[in-house]
Formats: sequence, C-alpha cells, structure tokens
Amino acid sequence: MSETLTIALSKGRIFKDTLPLLAHAGIVPKDDPETSRKLILDTNRDDVKLVIIRAADVPTFVEYGAADLGVTGKDVLLEHGGEGLYEPLDLKIARCRLMVAGKPGVAPSRRLRVATKYLTITRNYYAAQGRQVDLIKLYGSMELAPLVGLADCIVDLVETGNTLKANGLEPLEHIMDISSRLVVNKAAMKMKHARVKAFIERMSEAVENNSHK
Repeated sequence: MSETLTIALSKGRIFKDTLPLLAHAGIVPKDDPETSRKLILDTNRDDVKLVIIRAADVPTFVEYGAADLGVTGKDVLLEHGGEGLYEPLDLKIARCRLMVAGKPGVAPSRRLRVATKYLTITRNYYAAQGRQVDLIKLYGSMELAPLVGLADCIVDLVETGNTLKANGLEPLEHIMDISSRLVVNKAAMKMKHARVKAFIERMSEAVENNSHK
C-alpha cells in the first residue's frame, strides 16, 4: 500500500460542508468538482487525493480499499450495511431527518404501500413496530408516489420540508436524524495507522470547533 491517502467524497452539500473540516486538517483541493470533469482531484498535498463519486458508492469504495477514507450520510451507511468499515466520527454536517411523509389524514384500508429508496431502513423501521408493509423502490421524485396513487406514503430525507409542502404532503413520522460520518477502510487503519489516526484527530478538532461557533 502506498502512503498516499485517498478520500472519497460526493459532490454537492457533503463536499461543501466537508471543505472547512479538510482545511483544518491542512488539505485543500486544487479543483472544484462542480466545475472540473476530473474524478480524482489533486490537493495542496502530494500525498492526499480526493475521489469524487456518488454518495451511495462511498461505502463500497472505502470497504474494498479503492479509497482509504470517505465521507457519507448515516442513511447511506445503514442502507449499505457498513460491513468492513470503521465509523470513527460523526462530522455533524449535512444534517437532515429521515421521515415518513404523505397526505394528511389518509388511512389506507389495505396494507400500507411505502415508496422509498431506503428499503433496508424502511423494512427495519416497520418490522420493529410489528407492521407489515409493501415496499416500492424509487430512485427519485418520491413526492409523486402518493399524488398519483403509487403509494400511501414515502420514506425520504427531509431538510426544510418545503418540497413536501409544495406537493400537499406533510411529515407523518420521524424515523431518525441523519448527519454525515467519516468512514475508514479497515486495512488502511492498520497499514497507514499513524497517518489515518492523525487525520481523524484533525477532523475531530474541526468538528469541535464547528460546534462551538
């Protein structure tokens, strides 16, 4: 294993929220993933690279050693299963809530149909209540499902609730609070222990500083 540290990140909110934490750890990307077509970004340090991938793929890249570390939402980790990963740090960024949402006051006469991309979390949530539901996997435009009769309700991330409101839906049940986590490949933790540990400590300091602002 080379001594280069590779960190997997996804575009958008997680990347923007991670930037100040990385800066505290002395790492600044040379390119902006929103404007660059590069998938591997150089940083101000020759021994640190950033790999830009879809949020849902971060745990897979880290688990199989294609990246040493990564930043991804707790929702993604729970859906992925998180096997073969360490999760040493809650970065307390990109916060939102995972909710059941639907039309107000609609009680289905049959078994509940739930549309979501979070099949594992949703199945576990209803199973814990002893409720059997029919799950419908969707990849986007969740709010449409109750409007067109595809599902009775949805399970999705809610940040402000504005999209739900605009579509005549409302949050019905709170499943959990979500934030982004730092994950580490188990082999990298052993082989690059000193470097990975130092990085985790710097990120932890940055999180502390953020929470005192």
